[in-house]
Amino acid sequence: QVQLVESGGGLVQAGDSARLSCVASGRTGGTYSMAWFRQAPGKEREIVVAISWNGVNTYYADSVKGRFTISRDNAKNSVYLSMNDLKPEDTAVYYCAAGRTYNSRFYYSDLRDYDYWGQGTQVTVSS
Repeated sequence: QVQLVESGGGLVQAGDSARLSCVASGRTGGTYSMAWFRQAPGKEREIVVAISWNGVNTYYADSVKGRFTISRDNAKNSVYLSMNDLKPEDTAVYYCAAGRTYNSRFYYSDLRDYDYWGQGTQVTVSS
Protein backbone atom coordinates (compact mmCIF):
# COMPACT_ATOMS: atom_id res chain seq x y z
CA GLN A 1 0.00 0.00 0.00
CA VAL A 2 1.01 3.56 -0.65
CA GLN A 3 -0.21 6.45 1.45
CA LEU A 4 -0.37 9.94 0.00
CA VAL A 5 -0.62 13.10 2.05
CA GLU A 6 -1.23 16.47 0.43
CA SER A 7 -0.46 19.87 1.87
CA GLY A 8 -0.72 23.46 0.74
CA GLY A 9 -3.72 25.16 -0.72
CA GLY A 10 -6.13 27.29 1.22
CA LEU A 11 -7.77 30.58 0.34
CA VAL A 12 -6.08 32.78 -2.22
CA GLN A 13 -7.08 35.68 -4.41
CA ALA A 14 -7.39 35.61 -8.17
CA GLY A 15 -4.01 36.14 -9.76
CA ASP A 16 -2.14 34.72 -6.78
CA SER A 17 0.14 31.72 -6.76
CA ALA A 18 0.06 28.62 -4.59
CA ARG A 19 1.98 25.39 -4.24
CA LEU A 20 0.70 21.97 -3.34
CA SER A 21 2.87 19.16 -2.08
CA CYS A 22 2.24 15.46 -1.87
CA VAL A 23 4.39 13.01 0.06
CA ALA A 24 4.16 9.28 -0.45
CA SER A 25 4.92 6.65 2.16
CA GLY A 26 4.58 2.93 2.50
CA ARG A 27 5.47 0.62 -0.37
CA THR A 28 6.91 3.28 -2.63
CA GLY A 29 9.36 1.01 -4.42
CA GLY A 30 8.84 0.78 -8.17
CA THR A 31 7.81 3.28 -10.78
CA TYR A 32 4.69 5.35 -10.45
CA SER A 33 2.90 7.84 -12.58
CA MET A 34 1.88 10.71 -10.33
CA ALA A 35 -0.90 13.17 -10.95
CA TRP A 36 -3.02 15.89 -9.49
CA PHE A 37 -6.77 15.73 -9.98
CA ARG A 38 -9.37 18.18 -8.81
CA GLN A 39 -13.03 18.10 -8.08
CA ALA A 40 -15.26 21.14 -7.83
CA PRO A 41 -18.68 21.00 -6.15
CA GLY A 42 -21.21 19.28 -8.37
CA LYS A 43 -18.60 18.28 -10.92
CA GLU A 44 -16.72 15.11 -11.72
CA ARG A 45 -13.14 14.61 -10.69
CA GLU A 46 -10.85 15.71 -13.49
CA ILE A 47 -7.19 15.39 -14.19
CA VAL A 48 -5.10 18.53 -13.91
CA VAL A 49 -1.56 17.35 -14.48
CA ALA A 50 0.43 14.12 -14.60
CA ILE A 51 4.10 13.23 -14.64
CA SER A 52 6.09 10.12 -15.49
CA TRP A 53 8.36 8.48 -12.95
CA ASN A 54 11.47 9.85 -14.65
CA GLY A 55 9.98 13.34 -14.62
CA VAL A 56 10.53 13.83 -18.33
CA ASN A 57 7.01 13.36 -19.65
CA THR A 58 4.12 15.44 -18.45
CA TYR A 59 0.47 16.03 -19.19
CA TYR A 60 -1.44 19.26 -18.61
CA ALA A 61 -5.12 19.87 -18.97
CA ASP A 62 -5.81 22.69 -21.42
CA SER A 63 -7.34 24.77 -18.67
CA VAL A 64 -4.06 24.97 -16.75
CA LYS A 65 -1.42 24.99 -19.48
CA GLY A 66 1.01 27.83 -19.00
CA ARG A 67 -0.15 28.43 -15.42
CA PHE A 68 0.49 25.19 -13.54
CA THR A 69 3.67 23.15 -13.28
CA ILE A 70 4.08 19.65 -11.92
CA SER A 71 7.39 18.39 -10.62
CA ARG A 72 8.62 15.48 -8.55
CA ASP A 73 11.51 14.51 -6.35
CA ASN A 74 11.74 10.74 -6.18
CA ALA A 75 14.41 10.86 -3.51
CA LYS A 76 11.86 12.55 -1.27
CA ASN A 77 8.89 10.53 -2.55
CA SER A 78 7.24 13.83 -3.32
CA VAL A 79 5.35 15.53 -6.11
CA TYR A 80 4.54 19.20 -6.32
CA LEU A 81 2.04 21.40 -8.10
CA SER A 82 2.96 25.02 -8.62
CA MET A 83 -0.03 27.12 -9.57
CA ASN A 84 0.26 30.62 -10.94
CA ASP A 85 -2.32 33.18 -12.01
CA LEU A 86 -5.04 31.34 -10.15
CA LYS A 87 -8.61 31.87 -11.28
CA PRO A 88 -11.91 31.39 -9.44
CA GLU A 89 -12.62 28.42 -11.70
CA ASP A 90 -9.57 26.68 -10.22
CA THR A 91 -11.46 26.39 -6.94
CA ALA A 92 -11.72 22.71 -6.06
CA VAL A 93 -10.46 19.96 -3.84
CA TYR A 94 -7.12 18.85 -5.25
CA TYR A 95 -6.12 15.20 -4.98
CA CYS A 96 -2.72 13.62 -5.39
CA ALA A 97 -2.74 10.21 -7.07
CA ALA A 98 -0.22 7.44 -7.79
CA GLY A 99 -0.51 4.71 -10.39
CA ARG A 100 1.95 1.88 -10.83
CA THR A 101 3.62 1.76 -14.22
CA TYR A 102 6.19 -0.57 -15.68
CA ASN A 103 7.93 2.04 -17.74
CA SER A 104 9.56 5.07 -16.20
CA ARG A 105 8.58 7.19 -19.20
CA PHE A 106 4.86 6.60 -18.96
CA TYR A 107 2.19 8.61 -17.23
CA TYR A 108 -1.53 8.05 -16.96
CA SER A 109 -4.16 10.66 -17.67
CA ASP A 110 -7.18 8.50 -16.79
CA LEU A 111 -8.21 8.40 -13.15
CA ARG A 112 -9.05 4.69 -13.50
CA ASP A 113 -5.34 3.96 -13.83
CA TYR A 114 -4.54 5.41 -10.42
CA ASP A 115 -4.45 3.04 -7.50
CA TYR A 116 -3.70 5.35 -4.60
CA TRP A 117 -5.23 8.66 -3.62
CA GLY A 118 -4.62 11.30 -1.02
CA GLN A 119 -7.36 12.76 1.12
CA GLY A 120 -7.47 15.98 -0.86
CA THR A 121 -6.71 19.59 -0.07
CA GLN A 122 -9.01 22.52 -0.68
CA VAL A 123 -7.98 25.38 -2.92
CA THR A 124 -10.35 28.33 -2.97
CA VAL A 125 -9.72 31.25 -5.29
CA SER A 126 -11.67 34.41 -4.57
CA SER A 127 -12.36 36.98 -7.24
